[in-house]
Amino acid sequence: GALVPLLAYALTQSMGWRGALKALGLLMIVVALPGALIVREPPRLAAPGAADPAPSVAAILRRPTFYLLAAGSMASIGAVGGTMQNLKLYLSLDRKLPQGEIAGVLSLILVGSIGGRLLMGWLADRWFKKHVMLLVYTIVAATIPAMVFAPSLPLIKIGALLFGIGLGGDYMVIPLMAAELFGLRMLGRVMGIVLTADGVAEAVVPMAVATVRDRTGSYAGGFLLLVALAAAGAVAVACLPRRAGEAALAAPTR
Repeated sequence: GALVPLLAYALTQSMGWRGALKALGLLMIVVALPGALIVREPPRLAAPGAADPAPSVAAILRRPTFYLLAAGSMASIGAVGGTMQNLKLYLSLDRKLPQGEIAGVLSLILVGSIGGRLLMGWLADRWFKKHVMLLVYTIVAATIPAMVFAPSLPLIKIGALLFGIGLGGDYMVIPLMAAELFGLRMLGRVMGIVLTADGVAEAVVPMAVATVRDRTGSYAGGFLLLVALAAAGAVAVACLPRRAGEAALAAPTR
């Protein structure tokens, strides 16, 4: 991932944007298809007869905890997606950076995301996962303005690297928190709903930022909107319980 922006820039320079897209699409097939064909899922183990039944989706949807997790996830993923999808145009149109420098900034974000996944995974084994999630969301909220409004290219690059740490941790910590709150047997169904909501945010928020740019002639207002959205996600996460037992206490009884 960290190499793709640099590779895309080089391919565009030599083959044009149409040729670059074709080459990258072919590369995706060559790299991903063999793994998809070779990897096999392990056989399912027989469930013990005395195991408690998993709660229904309806029971999960009655918990306020679910909506806090979904809202926090939507807000942070929307902020990350809005930043990533508009950053290249911002650096080009508003900051007047050359395409080669922009590719370097995007590559630094993805380098940071590798470190973010490793760091947040390490922390999640030692801290409450809620605290790791809150740290990730705070990093996202703090580094968007640090990167976007930095006065010089070196500071933009430092901000991009730090933002990448938040980006990498963001996508990794959501399923960890969902498993902590709702259990592994419900993880697939919970994440199916949460990721669908995230997809809506990731589609709508970048368009909102672009609309602000079209109407005002500047990306500044749009990126400030993203900061507010990331902060709102952090607030939602701060209201989550730390573990499943606390979530059960917060669930409505019938």
